[in-house]
Amino acid sequence: MKNDVYLLGIDISTTSAKALIINDKGKIIASATSKIHLYTPKPLWSEQDPNEWWKGIVKSIQIAIKQANILPEEIKAIGLTGQMHSLVVLDTKGTVLRPAILWNDQRTAAECEQITKLIGMHQIIQICGNQPLPGFTAPKILWIRNNEPSIYPSIAHILLPKDYIRYHLTGDYAMDKADGSGTILFDLQTRNWSQALLDKLELPYEWFPPTFEGPEITGLVSDFAAKMTGLQKGTPVVAGGGDQAAQAIGVGVVENNKIAITLGTSGVVFVPTDKPFIEPNGRLHSFCHAIPNTWHLMGVMLSAAGSLQWYHDQFAPTVALGKLIEQSKNIPAGCEGLFFLPYLTGERTPHADPYARGAFIGLTIRHTRAHLTRAVLEGVAYGMRDNFELIKNTLIENNKANSNNAEKLQIYLSGGGTKSTLWTQMLANILNKELYLVNTTEGAAYGAALLAGVGVGIWESVQKACQEVIVINQIINPEPSIAADYENLYQKFRQLYPALKPYY
Repeated sequence: MKNDVYLLGIDISTTSAKALIINDKGKIIASATSKIHLYTPKPLWSEQDPNEWWKGIVKSIQIAIKQANILPEEIKAIGLTGQMHSLVVLDTKGTVLRPAILWNDQRTAAECEQITKLIGMHQIIQICGNQPLPGFTAPKILWIRNNEPSIYPSIAHILLPKDYIRYHLTGDYAMDKADGSGTILFDLQTRNWSQALLDKLELPYEWFPPTFEGPEITGLVSDFAAKMTGLQKGTPVVAGGGDQAAQAIGVGVVENNKIAITLGTSGVVFVPTDKPFIEPNGRLHSFCHAIPNTWHLMGVMLSAAGSLQWYHDQFAPTVALGKLIEQSKNIPAGCEGLFFLPYLTGERTPHADPYARGAFIGLTIRHTRAHLTRAVLEGVAYGMRDNFELIKNTLIENNKANSNNAEKLQIYLSGGGTKSTLWTQMLANILNKELYLVNTTEGAAYGAALLAGVGVGIWESVQKACQEVIVINQIINPEPSIAADYENLYQKFRQLYPALKPYY
């Protein structure tokens, strides 16, 4: 019998606009993506056209509905997710004033220093849980004030990518608390905009939209959006969450005994917490989760699978990526003394250094392309371990009475990098931990759809939704002898960044 209850998850990522339709059993019914272009008009800059997001998602929604062969009114709710931190500025009429400045844009080092001087590093970390970094939203706003005086006075609304889509869908300005906290203008304790931070930075409070918990309904599909997309007018749209919060939900990481590792363009290590934990030096990000009254710690390396993609495109563009990886399978662990530092676009965690740079170290005449390929894979995995160790140690420090819990975290692995069995096994060995793969592979869009279902009562909580639809379908165990070799190699890798820092 045909199921007549469906949910739509929308994801505005750095590369595409995705529409995903699932049913109330969690089964994927249809998925469609439209490519989004990224522009780098100057060194360190990374921008996109928000209007292209809207055009792309309109196309993806239309294709997904047709592919699913359902009626628009059978979609009971819509959830939103997308790239975090990226700045969209609108005028009083809702018109985009300039291209969006993205999460991986590195132009705002001076503005980060400005924020630190105005507020003080200790105070800003205590309020928002993070130190100012170029990827965050707040320094981007100050950059416009400092560098584009013809645009700044016209700003009336500050949004993030998925919330620009929300505005087109419903006509409402709104944001979820997970994405809001990623602007570093949030008070982590109150889960809302920090009047103190806005006052210190002289940013008008009215620029910033009301914020909602992930499953809360923020508006209804408008007549305009219904005509554009083919959706039913009046369909509820929930707050959703930033891509990493939604990604964690999409793989079932909704309790504090689980940790999510995402091996995507960037690499993310993510753990839910029942209170805001702050790493004293701000090396980890502490944000609100998309689950009500839940927070999370997150470490981010900027170029994970992105490092592999760069390597492939520059040095082996005619070789299929899978074949390129396969050619490195017989190279021994450690690549016979060759290391790769994956800091191609600077780094966030654990080094918080926009000027960090990538490097191959230890090259000899013996090394082949296969060695270099494996070195890239290993370098990214070492970087992921850097993140994991910092999160584990922070949890232990904040909860010494239950330090064993941090050692027993269940690690759920997702992202495009999981397509490589060689890479996932390597990561298990370098972490020396079991890794779990689940039945869901659509990540953030899937998490957004689950939030939509909770919002309209299909499931009573996000935890219940995940328990019902997400199951472990593979466990990757570390190989003891290889893990022991990698332990020694990892300690050598850790010495490379501080040795090279003076040259950056």
